[in-house]
Amino acid sequence: MAEYIESLERLSEQFGRLEGVGKKSAMRMAFSVLELSDEEAASFAQSILDAKQKIHLCPVCQNLTDRELCNVCADPGRDGSIICVVNDPRALLAMERVREFRGVYHVLHGLISPMNGVTPDQLKIKELLERIQRGGVEEVIVATDPNVEGEATAMYLSRLLRPLGVKVTRLAYGVPVGADLEYADEITLFRALEGRRNF
Repeated sequence: MAEYIESLERLSEQFGRLEGVGKKSAMRMAFSVLELSDEEAASFAQSILDAKQKIHLCPVCQNLTDRELCNVCADPGRDGSIICVVNDPRALLAMERVREFRGVYHVLHGLISPMNGVTPDQLKIKELLERIQRGGVEEVIVATDPNVEGEATAMYLSRLLRPLGVKVTRLAYGVPVGADLEYADEITLFRALEGRRNF
């Protein structure tokens, strides 16, 4: 039936463009939107527009924020001498769930992946180097995903950062190889953070 309703198909296609959403899930989401009242649908659409218009990158750590600085960078209680480097904002949120890390972050917005055409210059590495060169940074924890791309990115960062005189560590493997940080539980992440090692 849905394939004969052009506007429903278009809506389903838009949901299908989202990461991790398959064709069946996209169609379920499209049907769910139809069940919303006009006011709820308008609010839903406005939330999407608001997020796109208001959310930008934090000028310090490259995390997402709708303020001048993200919550972490604006927190004076954070230890700016320790930077935890993550591949995306979802990984940062996962690390924050641990509630034990009191340093700051740097978000790369991706991982080096020649197979997918992602090169170091496409990541927020230059911004990380600029932060370190301004001084005050003693340790960089490389918390990229423990997969091929994450390891390649970690090795690349280690070679770049060591000459700058900072301690470079990597999360311990409490996080399973091949896993994404955003799916790891708090205890696993806490153990990985506590057992980080020189890299």
